[in-house]
Amino acid sequence: MAADFDEDDWNRAVEDLDEDHQRIDAAPTSSQQLGRFTVMALILNRTIGSGIFVTPVKVLNGTGSTGASLLLWFFGAIVATSGLLVWLELGLSIPMRIVQVMPGIFERTSVPRSGGEKNYLEFIYSNPITGEPKFLITCLYGIAFILLGNLSGNAIAFGTYVMEAAGQPDPAKGTVIGIAIAVLTAAVGIHVFSRRGGILLNNIFAIIKVLILVTIIVLGFTKAAGHNLGGPGTNSGGPTTNAVAGLSPKNAFSTSRGDLASYTDSFLYIVYSYSGFEQPFYVLSEVARPRKVFPKYTLIAMLIASTLFVLVNLAYLCVIPKDFPGLADENDMATVFFGQVFGDEGAKKVMSAVIAFSILGNIVVMTFTAARVKQEIAKEGILPYSLFFATGHTTSFARLKDRFFPSRKLDSDHLEQTPMAALGLHWFTSILLIAVTSMMNTTTTYSALVNLYSYSIIILNGFLCSGGLLLLKLMPSRNWATEANIKFWIDPIHAIIYCLTCAFLLVTAFIKPADDSPYSYKNNKIQWFVIPVIGLSTLLWGLVWYGGLHLVMYRRMKELVVTRIALVVPDNKVEGQFIQKAEIIRHEWHTRIPSTGPSLDYDHEMS
Repeated sequence: MAADFDEDDWNRAVEDLDEDHQRIDAAPTSSQQLGRFTVMALILNRTIGSGIFVTPVKVLNGTGSTGASLLLWFFGAIVATSGLLVWLELGLSIPMRIVQVMPGIFERTSVPRSGGEKNYLEFIYSNPITGEPKFLITCLYGIAFILLGNLSGNAIAFGTYVMEAAGQPDPAKGTVIGIAIAVLTAAVGIHVFSRRGGILLNNIFAIIKVLILVTIIVLGFTKAAGHNLGGPGTNSGGPTTNAVAGLSPKNAFSTSRGDLASYTDSFLYIVYSYSGFEQPFYVLSEVARPRKVFPKYTLIAMLIASTLFVLVNLAYLCVIPKDFPGLADENDMATVFFGQVFGDEGAKKVMSAVIAFSILGNIVVMTFTAARVKQEIAKEGILPYSLFFATGHTTSFARLKDRFFPSRKLDSDHLEQTPMAALGLHWFTSILLIAVTSMMNTTTTYSALVNLYSYSIIILNGFLCSGGLLLLKLMPSRNWATEANIKFWIDPIHAIIYCLTCAFLLVTAFIKPADDSPYSYKNNKIQWFVIPVIGLSTLLWGLVWYGGLHLVMYRRMKELVVTRIALVVPDNKVEGQFIQKAEIIRHEWHTRIPSTGPSLDYDHEMS
């Protein structure tokens, strides 16, 4: 249940705060809010990770065609942009809430809130007035995200590339796992110590990553133009000459690969590489002027990432022919590329270090955003000690700064806060995934965790959100045509493209790859059906959790009542729109009254 208070109501509620059952979560002050560049950096830092370095070799081996590879990367950009438009339409329009715009005058409007697809799924698939079935959608989405919404696979890859950069191309599995745990711990520690520091680090990573990709593009085209940078020459019949010839219309689409699964599995990796547009929506309530900032700057970031990805792949293929000796056994395209451009092992070590750096940025940004989603899930009361995980705390850096360098603050200001308990939960589930997959070799672990994240968090949720948006548009009773805050001239094509693509990948993941496919059990060490079966079973995890929650309520003869009391005020930057300054989260157990059947004693509930 949600309610919105004016300033006087809010002050009274704060004075009567019950620490045993209630917590206050305050939005960042104006000076702490995320700006336009940070919104772009959240997307770029998350999108430019291991994928653009590791995935191209998988796609080229999977399709056996330079032309098909480039087309898949281009189509991936279209799909990712369509997904971003879906998220923009949903994120800036829901959840719909009743707010007091003037004394005694209430209107139904939207208030941007953090949580991303958690909010979208709850709004779409629950009764918009009563919220029934209570807790069901939160459990279906929340349990899977809590367990899988991390980058454990990338942490394993980070450990591998760190060791390769140190001159150990075949490191011990224990060493890689140790480095993975260390980097996950460090990322959490950064955000616990300083929210601002974590944001600044994210922005720096984004800038450097863009420069790295631009460098690869320039080097690839320079090499293809015939300039000798130290690698194998471009004389007739040389590797670079063969690579450029392979891009001609006559040769680009020649391939011996004909099984559908190799193409769809390749595209699933591409979808993972483009994932990242969701990140700002996870922290939507922490952004300054989201309705003005998001439509423009998220699309700019997506355009930058898409352009760089296509050009980087073209640069790779200008230097490395598809029949390059040993390419099928390589883990990434980038180290092969640098070896061809500069012609020495030292260049490969440098590239391994660059990839590790890029993955580190991935982990930093995902730790920041995913912990916020897990905090929002905890606010709904479905976890043990939910209020503990839902509570934000002042960062250590803010306390130290305020103690030694106190500054004058307005009454409405507060020191920066971070969801420390939710960050701890994020750390625990990340380590848990590494432990569960520790019996596999590191390459298999990376593939398994990346594919599972792609299937369950990106594809399954993408299908449910885009399909749900189409349902909203087709159901007159939901009145979406008038309640949507933003509309696109291509409407509803963006939702159709994303929904159909996700549905196609959900189904085709069950098709067995050919025996010579890089995605076969022989080469991948994972049976083709394992990932989609586990991915779909994540819905069952939530259903079981939902049943367990109701079993606890039945055995205790009590009902869990969750109330989120929001302080909503007009947005001074956008006329007619509202923002949330803070909220009180209340979790209470109300005793059932047997004489009246299923009705509950709600004597002390605030509505």
